[in-house]
Amino acid sequence: MYYKELKRACADLTAPGAPFEVVEAPVRGQNLRAYKNAPPDLRAFWLSSAAFGANEYLVFENDRLTYAQAHAQTASFAAWLVAQGVKRGDRVAIAMRNYPEWLLTYWACVSIGVAAVGFNAWWVAEELAYAIKDSAPKVIVCDQERFDRLPADVSQSAKIVLVRAAAPGVTTWNEIVATPAAMPDAQIDPDDDACIFYTSGTTGHPKGAQLTHRGCINNLMSVLFSGAAQALAVQYATNAEPVAPPTPVAIATTPLFHVTANNCVAYPITAQGGKIVLMHKWDATEALKLIERERATALSGVPTMARELVTHPDYAKYDTSSLLTMGGGGAPLQPDLVAKIETQPGGRRPNTGYGLTETCGIITSVAGDFFVGKPASCGMIMPNFEAKAVDENGRAVPLGELGELWVRGAQVVKGYLNRPEATAEAITDGWFHTGDIVRIDEDNFVYIVDRKKDMVLRGGENVYCAEVEAALYRHPAVAECVTFGVPDDRLGEEVAAAIVLRAGESASADELRAEAARHIAKHKLPRYVWLLQDPLPRNANGKFLKRELRQSLALADAH
Repeated sequence: MYYKELKRACADLTAPGAPFEVVEAPVRGQNLRAYKNAPPDLRAFWLSSAAFGANEYLVFENDRLTYAQAHAQTASFAAWLVAQGVKRGDRVAIAMRNYPEWLLTYWACVSIGVAAVGFNAWWVAEELAYAIKDSAPKVIVCDQERFDRLPADVSQSAKIVLVRAAAPGVTTWNEIVATPAAMPDAQIDPDDDACIFYTSGTTGHPKGAQLTHRGCINNLMSVLFSGAAQALAVQYATNAEPVAPPTPVAIATTPLFHVTANNCVAYPITAQGGKIVLMHKWDATEALKLIERERATALSGVPTMARELVTHPDYAKYDTSSLLTMGGGGAPLQPDLVAKIETQPGGRRPNTGYGLTETCGIITSVAGDFFVGKPASCGMIMPNFEAKAVDENGRAVPLGELGELWVRGAQVVKGYLNRPEATAEAITDGWFHTGDIVRIDEDNFVYIVDRKKDMVLRGGENVYCAEVEAALYRHPAVAECVTFGVPDDRLGEEVAAAIVLRAGESASADELRAEAARHIAKHKLPRYVWLLQDPLPRNANGKFLKRELRQSLALADAH
């Protein structure tokens, strides 16, 4: 395979004077790797996309918006925010499904220096209340379903804007954007917060990661660099003239409150004047219909989605000939799935990326021939990162040996909102501790072999065990509880729990799930529950021995 040529392409594209030149830039008191030619901030990036005026931009069911229409609504909403007294450094929460208004709100906020706070649309009322208190938004833009879950007293601290719905005394999106306005002026520092995305926390509450303008823009450059480098490497190896790709059309299958859909799909499609097709919720049959109807060129989601598509019994009945790439991130793409995508009729190629909320998107990326050649890998490290695998003492291990991946660069987040201790624990001298155990090969490709952090990766969603355990412990009958992940063919992992009840107490697995459902989202609830009679095994320090317990339990015996 063309890995030698890939190294040459990477060097050429990042050299002085090249489009993706990488330099050492001062970032919050440190010199970190960054792309020299990146736009200065997200305001400049969004405003530049007005050049695509007549191109279709956002499609949702029967709704279609051009870039010109999107810019008009974004400017009107930004002007309304300013008129409400919302200013640089304030926050606006977005709590809704993947509607076009999600992205329009986002671009309006970042264009005036206001941080967009992405609320998980699956959160229950208790989780929403926590995030509102933690992020203190001046405005909450929400749909009816999220509106119904808001705390009763929320209007005392935040103004509500309803999307695709109406309620007495509540401002609606349509009312605001009906008034034409110019985009307000704004001065933005590259290290201002662009958005705050919540990640599940090991302490039982999610943490708001502060993604900066610089970090998000650098991630955009990384996504564009990855495609350019791999295309150039193939050109070097084959001497074939490159074929100009069509204007991209992407199906956004995952929630926009994650970096996967927002930073790694919406950003690069917007940069190229492409079209983003939004789905209300994932459905493989509906996705096939959209691919055919919209002539989609890319489908990016969690591996579950790609697997459901390529194994769909009606796959051949739909015209998917426009599709060039299929894959995504959020969880590893298993080698057998790489082969299934590659061998499907039509010539589409597999792709994937690996990253975290805390890196504003991708750390690594790979596609096509390079992925087929290393199907167990999650790709090469992007050039604006320093990266190393370290031992338990933080010392770098030799190339090819296992260690926790640490990365350093302009894409690393500023920190966690209101969590200085968590920030200090996760970021050391600019190095972010990913919590993933990896090996790095001689081609700078990363292979994830395990996770150091105690979490379950369910269908691309991080579910932290402590959060699930905290919810299960709310039931008065629970004496001991541990949660962990078990393999699942469809979702990668499912949540499981082993529970010991208090003496003289009784509760069924469904009763325990029902109590937990009052405090955490449905996708975090344990699918498998064991009600055990004996105390859970512990080590000498009193910690539960989760691995040994998991190995001793059989799924057939779960409730």
